[in-house]
Amino acid sequence: MITECSKNLAGQPGTRSLRILALEPYYGGSHRAFLTGWSERSRHSWTVLSLPARKWKWRMRHAAVTLAEEVRQRALEGAQWDLILCSDMLNLAEFRGLSSRGIQDLPCVAYFHENQITYPVRHEDERDFHYGLINMTTALAANAVWFNSEFHRGEFLDGLDKILRRMPDHRLPGVVDQIRQRSSVQPQGITSQPSRPARSPGPLRILWAARWEHDKDPDTFFRAIEMLAERKVPFRLSVLGQSFREIPEAFERARVDFQDHLEFFGYQESRAAYEDILGTVDVIVSTALHEFFGISVAEAVAAGAWPLVPQRLAYPELLQDDGQAADSGFFHGGTAESVAEMLEALAEKVQDGGLWEGDPERGRRLVARYTWDVLAPHLDDGLEGASRCP
Repeated sequence: MITECSKNLAGQPGTRSLRILALEPYYGGSHRAFLTGWSERSRHSWTVLSLPARKWKWRMRHAAVTLAEEVRQRALEGAQWDLILCSDMLNLAEFRGLSSRGIQDLPCVAYFHENQITYPVRHEDERDFHYGLINMTTALAANAVWFNSEFHRGEFLDGLDKILRRMPDHRLPGVVDQIRQRSSVQPQGITSQPSRPARSPGPLRILWAARWEHDKDPDTFFRAIEMLAERKVPFRLSVLGQSFREIPEAFERARVDFQDHLEFFGYQESRAAYEDILGTVDVIVSTALHEFFGISVAEAVAAGAWPLVPQRLAYPELLQDDGQAADSGFFHGGTAESVAEMLEALAEKVQDGGLWEGDPERGRRLVARYTWDVLAPHLDDGLEGASRCP
C-alpha cells in the first residue's frame, strides 16, 4: 500500500516555494520522523509517497518499480513537481530509468539515514554487497547527496572505496570522488522540548532509548547496570526502544534482574508518553557499536538529560559545542566498568545538587541547532540550491 501525505504551505516572503516529491520506501523510525518533522515546518509544498517500514530488503528491490508506476499515474493526472527527495532505501537509478522524461529530468536529492555498506551485520561474511552497490548507484543518480553526519559521510565513502578495490576488474575509478563532490552533511532534526521543572527527589534516573538489537550492545549496558546494583548504588531504570522479531536475551534477563529498579520497560506507542519520560530522566546511556547520528540521545539532551555515550561514531560530532570539542564528561570508555564508574559518579552529583552545575539549560543549548525550528529553513534552502543543480 502506498501512502500519500500532501502538505501545501505558502512560501515565505522573499523565498522560493518548491513542489517537492518525497519518496520513502521505508516510512518508519527516523525516516518517518525526518519527513514529518521537516514537511510540517517547510516553506515548500510536499507530496510524500511512502511504503510501510517492513521487509527492508524487499523494499530496496521493488520500491523503484512500485513508486515509478505510482508517480507515472499521478503525472498523467496533471501532478507536477520541481524536485525529488528520496532516502537511501530507494534505488534512485532504477526509479529514474523507469520514469517518464519529465520525471527523469527533475533534480534529485538523496538523503542517507544509513547505508548498507557499513551498517553492522552479525557476521561480516553474511554481508550482501548488492545493497551497498544500490546505495552507490543512488548516490550517482542524485544531483545532491546528503548525509546525516560527517562521520556517516566519511564512513560511507571509505567503505565504498574498499568494496570497489575488491572488484575483480572495472573498479570504477573516480566514482568515490564523484559522490564526495556532490555530498554534504545535513543533520537529522529533533522536536523542541519544554524546559523541565525542578527535579523531584529520588535516585539517579537512567534511560536506555535505542533499538533492541545487538549493534546497540545491550550486553555492555546491562552489565554496567548490574555493577551499579552490586555496589548498592541507588537508581531507577527505564528501558525504551523498538524491538523486532529477534530480541537479544539481555533484555529478557534485565526485565527479571532489575525489576525492583524498573520504571518503564518497552516501546512507547505514544509519542507524548515517550516525551514525558524524557522530561524526567537524569542521564541517557548509549553503548552503541553503530550510530550514524544519534537522534534518541539528541532528543533526551534537548529534554534536559545528561548524555553518557562512547567517544566514537557520530557522538563527538553530535555533542560538540559550537564547533569545539564536547565535554569529556559525556564520554565513557566503552566498557561496562567505565559506564558503571561514570554512572556512580553521576549518582553522587545528583544527590549533591545536580548534573549541570547550576546551568540546567546547557545541554538544551548544545542540541538547539538540531531542532526543527532552526533546521527546517536551512534544509529548505538546501533544496532550493539543489533545484538549480545541473
